[in-house]
Amino acid sequence: MSAPAPSPLATVEAGPGNTPARQGEILTDAALAFVTELHRRFTPRRDALLARRAERRAEIARTGTLDFLPETAHLRADDSWRVAASPAALNDRRVEITGPTDRKMTVNALNSGARVWLADFEDATAPTWENVVTGQLNLIDAYERRIDFTSPEGKTYALKPAAELATVVVRPRGWHLDERHLRVEGRPVPGALVDFGLYFFHNAQRLLDLGKGPYFYLPKTESHLEARLWNDVFVFAQDHLGIPQGTVRATVLIETITAAYEMEEILYELRAHASGLNAGRWDYLFSLVKNFRDGGAKFVLPDRNAVTMTAPFMRAYTELLVRTCHKRGAHAIGGMAAFIPNRHDPEANELALAKVKSDKDREAGDGFDGSWVAHPDLVPIARASFDAVLGDRPHQKDRLREDVHVTAADLIAVDTLDAEPTYQGLVDAVQVGTRYIEAWLRGLGAVAIFGLMEDAATAEISRSQIWQWVDAGVVFDSGAHAGERVTAELVRAIAAETLTGIRAEAGDEAFAAGKWQQAHDLLLRVALDADYADFLTLPAYELLD
Repeated sequence: MSAPAPSPLATVEAGPGNTPARQGEILTDAALAFVTELHRRFTPRRDALLARRAERRAEIARTGTLDFLPETAHLRADDSWRVAASPAALNDRRVEITGPTDRKMTVNALNSGARVWLADFEDATAPTWENVVTGQLNLIDAYERRIDFTSPEGKTYALKPAAELATVVVRPRGWHLDERHLRVEGRPVPGALVDFGLYFFHNAQRLLDLGKGPYFYLPKTESHLEARLWNDVFVFAQDHLGIPQGTVRATVLIETITAAYEMEEILYELRAHASGLNAGRWDYLFSLVKNFRDGGAKFVLPDRNAVTMTAPFMRAYTELLVRTCHKRGAHAIGGMAAFIPNRHDPEANELALAKVKSDKDREAGDGFDGSWVAHPDLVPIARASFDAVLGDRPHQKDRLREDVHVTAADLIAVDTLDAEPTYQGLVDAVQVGTRYIEAWLRGLGAVAIFGLMEDAATAEISRSQIWQWVDAGVVFDSGAHAGERVTAELVRAIAAETLTGIRAEAGDEAFAAGKWQQAHDLLLRVALDADYADFLTLPAYELLD
């Protein structure tokens, strides 16, 4: 019996004007063959799991609740299992910096003094073909120490000695996103498999030779079955390229409400490759709105900045994460400090830095082993918070937090918040959503807006809150707009005012050169359509050059 014919190689379908320099170094026949095999083996399972997401969402709409899984209770009750021991390069993670894989960020993040750099192909990267390919090239160039950067002012940045560089942890795209420029038999390859496959193929052995390994952050995970799929991808990839099993390490972002009910199961599925879990904020709130959007007033969130990590349901989530991680020998990594230092306003800068310090002090005190920052100037602040608790220890996994007891209801007790939606909160959501989407459509995934480093999660929570407030018929109960109802007409009026204000701010020429009208239209589409889009990046990707 003859062997089955091999799958045709993935083909590159980018226009002649859309071929990044040095693309051939990344898209070799061998690399494309590897990505093709990943696609052939795992995309059908990806598709089935995306369908399962929709089924679960329908069940939440029917029941209005979530619970821990009864069928996996035995795993949660079994105290005998642990995740694999952490490799030396990931043992101390007290400060992690995040950002896209452009050339400037690559140099600055590696030099930042953080222990880890989350090299982001997901929320901080708009997935233009240029960004996808050059991001891979920049990481190889960094490992080969042939990368530098010169600012427009002529200042040159080069890598520090290897011992001082951050350890790279790559975040590929989520399972829901496709890469239309790489296709197998006409079908796009999932972006997650493109980002993982190209990085692993080119760097797994290179990283082992440097004393590290291929490490990953896994985004948008919604169930332990999705973690199982990632684990099977890791096992296959290591075997296929002759890399020792267990070389891969993965940290899972618990940034969906459904995953919060399956933390132990997610660690169990990845236990040979797991490194830890991360507690986020904006994507977590976005997921809560998305899944409970039929729940009425009980699940209506106030202004996004009013939902802090000290809110009772957020405390339940983060403390459960710390307890779960330490029970299983994994790192617990805290959330983002998105503030961008402002040297032109010392007073405002001092107040913001004090908030960052308070937030990192809280995380270190709660038992987290590290946390995220978005700017190099915040690295020393976060490090000081964790140094004060950890001292010379690399982590505090011995702090088991057995005092924490979280029920299923605690995780969705949104109605315990002592805050309400405000008119200014609606204006801010429209402003930030418009400004971020416009930048994303121009290929920028990490954007400074009103003193904060924003990414795609920002736009998701902005448009989701607009959708939720309109759908729930929120009525403002204070301020000049007390008694006014949030309607589609009100949102459109604010969006029009926003666009007019941006035109006046930017000038007609700069406004015309941007993507402002497209951003305005897309925000209103995903914020006001009755049929709620699961991810705004899906329709946005169709508009991306």
